[in-house]
Amino acid sequence: MLDGVDLDLAAGDIAELRGPSGAGKTTLLLAIARLLPGAGGSLTLAGEAADSVDPAVWRTRVALLPQRTALFPGSVEENLLLPFALKARDGVRPPSTETLRTALDDVGLADVALDRDTARLSVGQAARVALLRVLLTAPRVLMLDEPDASLDDASAAAVAAMTARFAEAGGAVLRVSHLRADAAATVRLHLESGALAGGDRDDA
Repeated sequence: MLDGVDLDLAAGDIAELRGPSGAGKTTLLLAIARLLPGAGGSLTLAGEAADSVDPAVWRTRVALLPQRTALFPGSVEENLLLPFALKARDGVRPPSTETLRTALDDVGLADVALDRDTARLSVGQAARVALLRVLLTAPRVLMLDEPDASLDDASAAAVAAMTARFAEAGGAVLRVSHLRADAAATVRLHLESGALAGGDRDDA
């Protein structure tokens, strides 16, 4: 159970959240993503209260990538375009094939064809495709639950670089870390027994 958690993220922040197992780190992410019905507290994004925003729309702005993210059967391209078929994104134009190709190249997946079956991706490739799928929707806040828990060092570094670029472009990141510290983190938080400590920004 969370106890009076107070968290403030600014554009460009990469907040690293640590704490022992069972401390409530995943619960905090779920609450911020409005995936815990009945959870108390208040949330605002750029001055707009979460209560005034449809939960599905909120999650297009405050996106959560869970620790065990599944790619669906089908091609890489179909998976990348999947979020744009959701009702919450009615009227949003999906990225073109050329945009998807460039995006894959930019995250070190130049050797992955858009028509490749997701079942033929390595663990590291699948992790980058899953993260790219979220980033292509242009959220304002990105929450990651131990995104590199099952990755080798090279894939973990690629994921860290993707999140750093998102923050550099003006997004805010809240990242649960366990095995590896995020060298790019600007805010370091510790959650234990439902209480949150830390929050001071590192000097630029």
